[in-house]
Amino acid sequence: MVWQMPAALMINTMAKHQHIDGREACPFLPPSPKVIRPAETRPVRESCDKGAYYISALTCAQSLWLEGNPAQAILQLNHALGIDLEADDPALMQWPLPYQAKVWLFTRRHEEGFIGNPTRHYQHLASRMSGPMKELRSWRAWACFHLSERVLPADEFPRDHRQIEKEALVIPTWDKTVAKIKIHGIAGESELLKSI
Repeated sequence: MVWQMPAALMINTMAKHQHIDGREACPFLPPSPKVIRPAETRPVRESCDKGAYYISALTCAQSLWLEGNPAQAILQLNHALGIDLEADDPALMQWPLPYQAKVWLFTRRHEEGFIGNPTRHYQHLASRMSGPMKELRSWRAWACFHLSERVLPADEFPRDHRQIEKEALVIPTWDKTVAKIKIHGIAGESELLKSI
């Protein structure tokens, strides 16, 4: 089954936002031929079609990237990682979990747009996770933390040492993170991480 953009994403384009002419699209995300704002994915999320919402979050991330909003794109990718999908969901078969997309965005940190500090963001996200699928989402955030540290220079994108000291936070190793994702994640997820 080939994914098609949900109808809800095809109607509410906000004219004041636009994609940057000539900006390279992320090859690890679905194409976004038009601007898609995060609020426009809400009807898809509320439809209870998890696969469609996953694709909508990825497509919105692509659109935000193309607009020059990499930090917001990363947040949409976080939403995608928080969706409870089965490994054989057609959406995942077409667009794997967006770890590689995040790495791709990290490597383009010098391009137009605010990226924030992904390393610090993922440290906070992983250590303060709440809500559904808390444990898995926390391990996925730790995986993203480690991926960001592999790509981003530590002097520009440091860990939050104050939090580490104040909360006696122990950062799990990459190997422990991958092992926990093998236990709690979907089939093939730990192998996907190891391949990056």
